[in-house]
Amino acid sequence: MPLSLEDANKVVAGIHAKAAKMGVSVTAAVVDEGGHLIALGRMDGAPPLSPQIAEAKAVGAAMLLRDGASLQNLAEDRPGFFSAADRLVRLPLIPGPGSVPIKRDGLTVGAAGVSGARPEEDLECCLAGLASIQLHGAQ
Repeated sequence: MPLSLEDANKVVAGIHAKAAKMGVSVTAAVVDEGGHLIALGRMDGAPPLSPQIAEAKAVGAAMLLRDGASLQNLAEDRPGFFSAADRLVRLPLIPGPGSVPIKRDGLTVGAAGVSGARPEEDLECCLAGLASIQLHGAQ
């Protein structure tokens, strides 16, 4: 079952709620399994470039089936592969904490990406957003 717009909007709302509690302003992006944008929300005060970064983080997680920290390791360990993969998708891939694949019944159905705060805060917000639909980690 694909990721619905309703679920994507819940993820964005969950990310924004966590960010507000933390006192940070972020942008949240949710993409489908093909890396196509479903939902995007930029909080007041989030950096101007954060929408593009959040979407690129989400696309990387969806296309390479890895969270942002794993993508960062891949980019460091196999820069040639990462550079080639980066050219095969419609957006540059942004590795680093703050993106997580969304799984349902063991299949990746999309990904969420967050940008605007420190990397560890982006990740914390992202995980809170996924918890709002209780899909993160579901195998």
